[in-house]
Formats: sequence, C-alpha cells, structure tokens
Amino acid sequence: MQLSTAFSQIDRNSPIPLYAQLKSILQALIEQGSFQPGDRLPSELDLCQLSDVSRIVVRQALAELAQEGYIIRRQGLGSFIAEPKIKESLVQKLTGFHHDMVDQGLTPHTTVLRQGRRPASARIASRLGIPTGTEILRIERVRSIGNEPIVYVVTHLPADLCPALEKADLSHQSLYALLEDLCQIHIDRGQRSIEAVPAGAHEAELLGIQPGAPLLQLDSISFLPNGKAVEYYRAYHRGDRSRFDVQLVRVPEHSPRASELKRAGIELPSGNTIAEYPRE
Repeated sequence: MQLSTAFSQIDRNSPIPLYAQLKSILQALIEQGSFQPGDRLPSELDLCQLSDVSRIVVRQALAELAQEGYIIRRQGLGSFIAEPKIKESLVQKLTGFHHDMVDQGLTPHTTVLRQGRRPASARIASRLGIPTGTEILRIERVRSIGNEPIVYVVTHLPADLCPALEKADLSHQSLYALLEDLCQIHIDRGQRSIEAVPAGAHEAELLGIQPGAPLLQLDSISFLPNGKAVEYYRAYHRGDRSRFDVQLVRVPEHSPRASELKRAGIELPSGNTIAEYPRE
C-alpha cells in the first residue's frame, strides 16, 4: 500500500481520535510488512505532512506504538520497527526453552557459562526440598535465537539426581530430554511464576540490553510423579523480545477434573478458574 494512500484514510469526522486513527494505520502497515524490523519510520515532520495532523497527534500515536512494542524510539535518530516478540508457552506447558523454540521452527543456541557442583544455599534448598548445604548441580546459561541473546537462566538440580548431567553438552540439547535419556527421569508437573523486573548490570551485560530494561522473570520448580522436586530455575527473558501465552481452563470446584488436579498438588482458587499445565 502506498503511504500516501494509507494516510488518506484518516477521517476527521470520525469520533475516533486522530492519534488513534494514525496509530491504527501505522500498526496495520507494520503488520502487513510494509515496514520490516529495523526500518526507520518517516520522521515526525514527514508523518505530520503525510497525514495532515499536528505533531502532538503524531507523538501520541508513536508513544502508544512504542509502549505496545511495535517500534523503538531512539533519541535523536527517530523511530524504528521493533523485532517481533518471540511467542513462548513456558508458563502453561511443561517444556523447556529449547523445545518451545524448535516447535516454532526457530533454531535455539545455548552458551553454557558455568556448569558444576556446589553446596545448596538456604534459598535453593528450600525450593528443592533438601537440607541446606546439600550438593547440587548449578547450570548457568544464555539462550539465544540466531546470534541474539533472549534468556539468561540459572538452573539447580540435586547433584545425585543425574551424575552424568555434570559433563553433558547442553549447547544444542534440551535439559529435559537429557534427563530422560541419561537418567530416565520424567518430570510430571511443575509450578511456575512470572513477574516483571528491571535488568541488573549482570543480566544486562549478558543479554546485550541496558541496565534497567524490562525483563520477565520466570521461576520454575519441576516435580516427579511422587512429588519430589527435581529442578529449580530462575530465567530472565528480555521484555522487548518475549511474550508469554497462557491458556485458561475453567474447572468446576467439585468436578472429577478438580479432584484429579488437587491430588496432583495443584490448588484451585475459590473462583474455580486456573491456568493449567496441559499434559504432554
């Protein structure tokens, strides 16, 4: 679509504010591929002339596009089309990052920063349900798509769980697959939480972002069928490149399915609506 044609769609008689109309036009152009990731949008002045609106209208439209992740605004340089966010389902499926990316046709790569044994701190021991000081395997990794780092993750497992894992190459393999192949350990269920946090200096350096940039922090504990915790990890996902999708399942409180979930240790809230981990 010609830019001049697209911007001619602005209707001054519409009850929809001008900035919202301009935002919708720009959003449609981005989603249709008229602009590619990394492309520079026309300047504010050019957008004013193309759409015949004021600079205030243009700035408000661009501010909302930036807030929603469509563009990146760089001081003194202009507005650029952002890379599309990577869809992740790690808060609803018991998969790892590797399998989640492969399922989408992406090629993940892992850089292992550290992989070795150490005594469990009180915090890690409480997550794994083991005594403080118990020997654990700590694995520190940066997960990338292509050459772009997306996730920084630190994983902890009881060291005696799968001794062969200490020397295993995790650069191009799934940790969960290795647990199954090397030690016949099959994870049955998990507990995961997610929150928004600012990047610290360490995470920012590893992920190639600015300190204070938004991260999605994912905490996960995985369990065997007998309820024993076998893995705890904390992952920092880049907020500008990650999006988590969650499928909600309504389960009546006294239904057979609710009883099954409670037996598995999954508590139902009083509202009877939960985010459930689908079984593989």
